[in-house]
Formats: sequence, C-alpha cells, structure tokens
Amino acid sequence: MNETDGLLYAFILDGKGGGTAVGWPEIEAWTPNQGILWVHLDHKGSYTRRWLERNSGIDPLICQTLLQEEVRPRVLPLDDSMLVVLRGVNLNPGSEPQDMVGVRVFLAPDRIVSLRHRRLMAVNDLREAIEVGTGPAGPGDFLHRLADRLIDRMGPVINDLDDRVDELEDEVLTEHNAALRAKIGEIRREAISLRRYLAPQRDVVSRLPMEQASWLDSTHKAHLREIADRTLRYVEDLDAARERAAVTQDELNSRLSDQMNRTMYLLTIVAAILLPPSLITGLFGINVGGMPGVENIWAFTAVVVGLIVIAVIEVILLRRLKWI
Repeated sequence: MNETDGLLYAFILDGKGGGTAVGWPEIEAWTPNQGILWVHLDHKGSYTRRWLERNSGIDPLICQTLLQEEVRPRVLPLDDSMLVVLRGVNLNPGSEPQDMVGVRVFLAPDRIVSLRHRRLMAVNDLREAIEVGTGPAGPGDFLHRLADRLIDRMGPVINDLDDRVDELEDEVLTEHNAALRAKIGEIRREAISLRRYLAPQRDVVSRLPMEQASWLDSTHKAHLREIADRTLRYVEDLDAARERAAVTQDELNSRLSDQMNRTMYLLTIVAAILLPPSLITGLFGINVGGMPGVENIWAFTAVVVGLIVIAVIEVILLRRLKWI
C-alpha cells in the first residue's frame, strides 16, 4: 500500500471482529461473497478520485461529497446505504485540538469506504482492533464504534478547557493582571471553534438512530443514542465554558476599572490637598518688590507652618465631607 496513491489501508472483514489486510489488486477483484470490504483512503491521493468515480460503484453524488476539500458534519441516506461525515479533535503533533479533522464514511451492507486527509486517531483504533480480532463486525458496528471513539477523544480536550476556566476564575479573584485578558480570549476562541463543529455533529449523531438501514440494528441505534447524549453534554459544557469565560472577563474588566478609579481618586485627593499650598507658594515666588517678610528671618518658618496647617485643615474638611 502506498499512501501517495490514496490507499491508507483496507481489510476484508470476517464478521467476527477480525479481517484480512488487502491492497489495490484485491480491492479491484473483490466481490461481496468474500466478506465486507473496508477501504480507508486519503481523499487527496492520486488514485482515490479515479477509483471512486470509475470502480467503486458509489453514486456520483456521494462520490462528489466524499472528495470535497472541506465538509461539515452531515448524514445523507441513499437506499440502503448512507454517507456520514463526522469530525474529531486534531491530536496530531504540533496541531491545535480545535482544528478538527473530518472523516467521510460511506456505508452499505457489503462495504465501507472512509476518507480523510490528516491522520485521525479514532480510525487508527479501529484498524488496530481489527488486526487483533476485536474490531467491528459490520457497517453498523463500524459506525457506532467510530462515533464513540471520536467523542471519547473530545472529552479530555473539553475537560481541560473547563479546568483552565476554573483556574482563570481563581486568578481573577487574586490577581488584577491585564494579561489575563489574553488567556480568557484564547479560551473563548477555542470554545467557539470546538462548538462550531460539535453542534452540527450532535445533530448528525442524534439523527442516525432514526435512519432505516438493514445493517443498522436496535443495538447499534442504542449505542448511537448514548453517543448523541454525550455529544449533547459536551456541547452544553462548551456553552458553559464560553459563558463562564465571558463572566470572568466582565469581572476582570470590572476589577481593573475599580483599580483605575481608586488610583484616579487618590490622585485627585492629593491634587486637591496640594492646590492651596501650591497657590500660596506660587504667589510668594513672584519676583517683585514689596514681598512681606523678606527681611524677617522667621518668615520662611511661618510660611511652612502655615502651609502645614492649611493641609491639615483640608484633610479634616475632606474627612467630614466623607470624601476620604
């Protein structure tokens, strides 16, 4: 198998959790009586488009959606087959989790075709499970296991977001640092980005149990309903994290504003106390004749004492007015 030609891996499932790895020759020669075929492709591979459009037997409308550059979570039933588009958090090294990775899956009673471009850990889990004989037995099993692993990996990311909001709430109570605004803004952006993709995925997973397909039995639908409930809870957690971050930012802004107001208030009080003495010293500082006390050695001392008395009287007056 060569990743550059689009084939990442493929298996013919044995219906018991295991499967046999195959390449392009076996895929081209496959017939339904051999078992359920799962083909996992890179949608940017050189051979992917050609195989899908010429040899896969998939409806052209489905093929067009499978090959789109950007897709949102959706479900499209067609006869006894179904196209499902889901997203998972990006856990690849050097990537941001909120930069979610899309996986497109075509499911039919006898085959599964999945496509992605960036690596998705949830799909790798299914491959590893098949290699040890504990993988999906059919399309319905494949669908609910894939959705389950996608939502499992979202949990730690969303919980980490909640923990960071908790830390910020504590920091705002103990620190009035303007740098906290950047942290709050980052959390709000992450929550909005995650919710942007998770909310439509919640709708898709909620709809899946209502679809009628021969390969989707009551057990699969029960699992999908449980996954839909967990997805809904994560969406609510993201909403709560975003709202808590907004409240935290408002509290921070309020505290910073109060701090600034107190500073301005103190400066105003100091200026008010120093204003009369400044006026007097400025008046005595003019360089003209006739200034009183020029020849008196006690004149300077009298002026200083007078300024102190004026300042004390101002402080007493301001306290009685309850300005300080």
